[in-house]
Amino acid sequence: MALVEHYHTKFEENNFYHIYNRSVDKKPMFKNNGNYEFFLRKYDHYLSHVVDTYAYCLLGNHFHLLVRVKDLATPHPQDLTTSEKLSNQPTHDIVSHAFRRFFQSYAMAFNKQQERTGTLFQTPFKRALVDNDNYFTQLIYYIHANPQLHGLVKDFRDWQWSSYGNIITEKQGKLKKEDVIKWFGNRESYQQFHSENQKMILNDKYIFEDE
Repeated sequence: MALVEHYHTKFEENNFYHIYNRSVDKKPMFKNNGNYEFFLRKYDHYLSHVVDTYAYCLLGNHFHLLVRVKDLATPHPQDLTTSEKLSNQPTHDIVSHAFRRFFQSYAMAFNKQQERTGTLFQTPFKRALVDNDNYFTQLIYYIHANPQLHGLVKDFRDWQWSSYGNIITEKQGKLKKEDVIKWFGNRESYQQFHSENQKMILNDKYIFEDE
């Protein structure tokens, strides 16, 4: 279970957070590749103006994100009406509102496609402040290793719906891949760290509190 504080952590500008959540009934929230793709598109639409994304992993009934809250002093043109409405509100409210809109949008589309009714995501969604360098480093590995830890693949590097492979490609995008590579030193060091830790069971309890 998640730590109690992970339900109440407040968002602040320029801080890093581990965001994670699962479906209310622990049943799949992704039924096909189209669902995964739609989730990422909607995430980009609703969240890219309030957070930078450093790592992600989407699994059958849950997901993980590593994000940094942006400087929100200037309204974003992507959603000017909403930005103007929220510009005088606390950072936590702005970011939480964006996440709620994202969850609602995905859930409505998923429910319609699957002929399903009711809430899809657990509420409130969990968020943990990433407040030290070791946590940041291990969290990137943990997020990428999740498919293997859950037995979905034998090698997490084969999982399509995580940022592991995206980070080492030359393809441009909003993912902060260059920052992640620089954090580890270079692409080779990034890959080596993941390889060396692939079979390691992480002992940091705070990382596993979402299971």
